[in-house]
Amino acid sequence: MIGLDEAGHPVETVLEMAKKRGKSTGLVTDTRLTHATPASFASHFAHRSMENEIAEEMLLSGNVDVMLGGGIRHWIPRDTQKKELELLLGTNKIKLKSKRQDNKDLLFLAKKRGYDLVFGKNQLQKAKGNKILGTFSYSGMPNGIKHRQLKKNPSNSIPSLKEMTKKAVEVLSRNKNGFFLMVEAGQIDWAGHQNDAGTMLNEMVKFEETLSFIYDWVKDRKDTLVVVTADHETGSFGFSYSKRNLWAKAKKLPGEAFKNRDYKPNFNFGSFSLLDKIYNQEKSLVEIIKEYKSIKNRGPKDLVRLVEKYTSFTLSEKEARKVMAEEENSFWVKNHKYLSTKTFPKIEGPLKSFYVYASEGNANNLGLMLSKRLNTVWGTGTHTTTHVPLILFTPNKERVSHLVSNTDLGKFLKKVVRN
Repeated sequence: MIGLDEAGHPVETVLEMAKKRGKSTGLVTDTRLTHATPASFASHFAHRSMENEIAEEMLLSGNVDVMLGGGIRHWIPRDTQKKELELLLGTNKIKLKSKRQDNKDLLFLAKKRGYDLVFGKNQLQKAKGNKILGTFSYSGMPNGIKHRQLKKNPSNSIPSLKEMTKKAVEVLSRNKNGFFLMVEAGQIDWAGHQNDAGTMLNEMVKFEETLSFIYDWVKDRKDTLVVVTADHETGSFGFSYSKRNLWAKAKKLPGEAFKNRDYKPNFNFGSFSLLDKIYNQEKSLVEIIKEYKSIKNRGPKDLVRLVEKYTSFTLSEKEARKVMAEEENSFWVKNHKYLSTKTFPKIEGPLKSFYVYASEGNANNLGLMLSKRLNTVWGTGTHTTTHVPLILFTPNKERVSHLVSNTDLGKFLKKVVRN
């Protein structure tokens, strides 16, 4: 549930509290605008999956002035009038297929309510109003790897997380009463679910670009609080040492402690050069598996070839077979209509129950199989209770300098807005 208490009653969010106090408000995300995190700041429903209804409340409540992200599919009518929408889109290429079960045109309604509608980078930059609705993709926006590649393309029409944040701050800061803005780098979580270290590293670099802009904007101000945190960790990720590829030969070191002894670690601790190899991945693991499945008469060699093409690492044919292993599971077929076959990828071992997204199972298998080459470890395909960072940039005397529960952080933010 989102925006509700434990009994199911709506509760006021920090965004709604800010709006009530005359502040401008904004939501920016690289997932869908109606995805769980932005939705939780501006809607109240029994389940996060009610994205069509969430879009309506986010718009009709009038509580959010700037909304920038992906997920146009929840804002356009079921019987999409493509010609009319294409006129709005201009030269921006977005898949136009609705997920709605009705013919409500929320984009038309938003325009009627005074929002500037934007669908690409140029339109976003040119928008002059104090209310903006920008939907830049069918579902999630380009992942971190794609973002890295698009930065080199001068004809790219999709704004980055940093560019969306910059525009939101420009618009919202016009209000003399101040503003509340939530910015989400939500695909760090998606990469964690998929056990995809390469994509996750690129996602964190993308987030760092955005944080650098925010820090530069706020560092000399005396009136702004910035909170950087996460709602949870995903994947139980870590770098670790292993017994794989141990040093074959010892090394001479000049220090006195090694006068009568050579240097030879008992474990493989990995090297900093691994980070570059991980970062230079050219496709997400999900995309690699998707390309593999598009090959007719495919076999293990095809997966080996694709892994070598898009990553800095290798895979044996034996490992490729394990990655693509499948098993019958009538439960998934019966209860998840989106599955197109009667099989789902097999996760080995006792943690199998924690890989719940059957459609991504092969990608999880691939991530786990490659991890020994990356000196990385994964414990699950879902969320964990691992503590997450909580970083504050603030001119105020009040500090949060201890372990804080999610609930208490929410209370702290409401206290800041209230005061």
